[in-house]
Amino acid sequence: MSQERSPLLSRGPLPEMNIADPTLPATVPPSRRSLNTFFGVFVPTVLSMFSIVLFLRTGFVVGHAGLLQALLMLCVAYFIISLTILSVCAIATNGAIQGGGVYFMISRSLGPEFGGSIGIMFYLAKVCACGVYVLGLVEAILSIFGRDPGHEGMRVLPQGYWYTVLYASAALLLCLLVCLVGAHIYSRAAFIILLVVTVSLISIIISPLVLGPRSFIISHQDGANSTSVYNASYTSFNATTLRANLGPGYALDYSTNIVMSFSMVFAVMFTSCTGIMAGSNMSGELKNPSVSIPKGTIIAVLYTFFVYVLIFLLVSSTCDRFLLIQDYGFFQRINVWPPFVIIGVYCASLSAAMSCLIGASRILHALALDQLFGLPLAPAAITSSSGNPWVSVLYTWALVQCVVFAGQLNSIASLVTVFYLLSYAAVDLACLSLEWASAPNFRPTFQYFSWHTCLLGMMSCMVMMFVINTVYSSASIALLLLLLLFLHYRAPTSTWGYISQALIFHQVRKYLLMLDMRKDHVKFWRPQILLMVANPRSSSHLITFVNQLKKGGLFVLGHVQLGNLEYLTSDPVQFHYNFWLSLVDRLEVKAFVDLTLSPSVRQGTQHLLRIAGLGGMKPNTLIMGFYDDCVPEDYFQQHPAFSVSSWTHRGAGGDSFGVDPYSFQAHFPAVRGVESPHLLSPEEYVAIISDALKMGKNVCLGRYFFQMEGEWMRPRRDGARKMVDIWPLNLLQPETSGQLDVCILFLLQMACVLNMSSGWRQARLRIFLCLEAITGDQGWLTKEEALRELLGKLRIRATIKAVPWDEVLQLREERDLPTQAGEGDAQSGDRTTAASGHSPSMDFVSGVNRLLKEHSAKAAVRFLYLPHPPADSSQSQQYLAKLEALTDALGPTLLIHGVTRVTCTDL
Repeated sequence: MSQERSPLLSRGPLPEMNIADPTLPATVPPSRRSLNTFFGVFVPTVLSMFSIVLFLRTGFVVGHAGLLQALLMLCVAYFIISLTILSVCAIATNGAIQGGGVYFMISRSLGPEFGGSIGIMFYLAKVCACGVYVLGLVEAILSIFGRDPGHEGMRVLPQGYWYTVLYASAALLLCLLVCLVGAHIYSRAAFIILLVVTVSLISIIISPLVLGPRSFIISHQDGANSTSVYNASYTSFNATTLRANLGPGYALDYSTNIVMSFSMVFAVMFTSCTGIMAGSNMSGELKNPSVSIPKGTIIAVLYTFFVYVLIFLLVSSTCDRFLLIQDYGFFQRINVWPPFVIIGVYCASLSAAMSCLIGASRILHALALDQLFGLPLAPAAITSSSGNPWVSVLYTWALVQCVVFAGQLNSIASLVTVFYLLSYAAVDLACLSLEWASAPNFRPTFQYFSWHTCLLGMMSCMVMMFVINTVYSSASIALLLLLLLFLHYRAPTSTWGYISQALIFHQVRKYLLMLDMRKDHVKFWRPQILLMVANPRSSSHLITFVNQLKKGGLFVLGHVQLGNLEYLTSDPVQFHYNFWLSLVDRLEVKAFVDLTLSPSVRQGTQHLLRIAGLGGMKPNTLIMGFYDDCVPEDYFQQHPAFSVSSWTHRGAGGDSFGVDPYSFQAHFPAVRGVESPHLLSPEEYVAIISDALKMGKNVCLGRYFFQMEGEWMRPRRDGARKMVDIWPLNLLQPETSGQLDVCILFLLQMACVLNMSSGWRQARLRIFLCLEAITGDQGWLTKEEALRELLGKLRIRATIKAVPWDEVLQLREERDLPTQAGEGDAQSGDRTTAASGHSPSMDFVSGVNRLLKEHSAKAAVRFLYLPHPPADSSQSQQYLAKLEALTDALGPTLLIHGVTRVTCTDL
């Protein structure tokens, strides 16, 4: 643990424990949590699931689909929501739940991208559902008080599209006033409404036992001058009526003039099941949400399912199909006292509309508090002194008012159902992800679920979406993806935890175990690089270049902080990781970061070479900056990615993780000045190279890469392609290397890898073949042909340039050279060199440098052979001086010494 005194729960106390500890701030004060299971979950869930479908669409469902298909629809719908309820219960019992209901569960399980996008979708579903319930209420009112001659009643209210909108707006305004007062008033009034609805249901159930058969004449005005008349009958309990109503009889819907189908009827019927989250949306007002949500929701679902089955059996046994299809309010005609039904419809519709309005406003309020959508939703976070989010209520009311302009309940039922199904699928996905991630902290107290139920629930929701309406389903998924992309790039960094990280960890661990280093083959070799960085201010160019060089391999930025943990109170390295990871983000490189604390840079580098990476992904190549006295430039002051304005533009809503531009700039020390000493001595630097070679790691030294700002991005002014020059010869000791040296082959491979990267694909490789005039033209051709044949076998496209260097060779000091030019392993030649103590003169090295300048002046980067360091540490400064003279004023140069076999000519 980074801080032993840090609170275990950063989000505040567990609400269900009602801990009033001032040192641990809770999101919702305990005083505002006053609802129990019955009033907070059971009552709103039952009222939302009964609503208008029970009173105004039961005949529609049974009449069109028949009893058998209606029961099938009911079972399918409840099967889907039951699987979702299991997921909701699992998530709800896995920790503390704040306000926002389903949005809070999904966002804290799947992260801000999924949580915010699904939260918006669920919010829209609630908004549309509220519009459906308001329109249903208006439909019930007009069936009694409308001037349509087909309806019996007082007939005082004019009818028409705009009148319907007007009445719906008035009803919605009433809901708004109640919701502005607060959820507590609604929850208390909801219990009274439930009593009224229960009385209405009892009257519907006992009416067939009291009333005898009767006939009705039902008329509908088809147009301005035409009216359709139907003879319908109520038969009381009758076996013939039951048999006639068993099968489907899809016909024309008189309210929309559209012939119904299974999917259309199911869409309308499924709106009765969309209230299962009504209790979850009240999570901010519940005393003990982790207990109340599962218990209250399950009981409410079982109760409503029993009532729906009973009502379906009742109406299919007592009413003929004409009565069921042609009159949505037929319950009034067959009730012992019609006002029972009228009052029940009005109360159920109003309560369901208010439930949706309150639930949607709580979701919007939670979204605003999380600041996922920035300024547009910022006012929705405002609350009254009692905690009521009145601004979000007004937002929601305005959107519902737009939905009301649809004018017909059936026309938007499919859209509501699709939105709800998508939200339910997201809940199942959240629970499935948590289960598959196998996170130790996912241990819900509700155990009656598994990944099978989550997966089946999610697939069922997705299938039913497209069965109901393909266009709406496709559009809703497209909207969801757009929201995901928006939040991915614009959402601020959250501390909720990302389920994607848990899933990635789970999969990466599995595949790393399968990555067996014993099965490595040279055909699939790729560079896996550890780049040691002393100060990124002066090394950023090299970091960017190495990112191009890795070719999909491992890239680790290593840094050694000097110190001894024995004399420190805590590990200082842990504090630095966020700044280094922010550096990776700013440079846009695909690299890991590995930091260590060590008494010396040499020991720290040894540690990183041994322990960096994991399993079969471990560095095989060490890259370091060059050791010289050049005064480095501060890249942070030059590159716009590190400016405050750019940081604000890219970091707003980005992954800053608490790192701002000022702390970032202050964290990394200033670049080394003219008089400032090096952090390590020449002997230690050369020793690091020797250690890496002893450990079987390839070594590369990069110099002058600060001159490579955008070199590979900008085209040449003369239209020529950029060039990468390769000198496959140990220029300081040419007799120790041969054409088939492992080191030279590694040199060619690294240049080829660079040429395969996206930024260097258009560059031209040039290989320089140093030849002596004494060999004659035939000898030149023979060596050139041999090199060309080698390149052909290695599938490397390059231009061969023959370079005479007799004048340079004449500058060599006269001394006994080894009798054999090693054409075998480069390591054997290096050992011979070290043993003989042979060292070229500075005049010879300067001559080689002039040769390089003459032929490689226009190259974007040069690949040179790095001689093996001397075994005697006293020669380290001389070794570095020769390398410095060799590469003096060359431009970007990579000195390479390879010890790994990396090429293969076989298939």
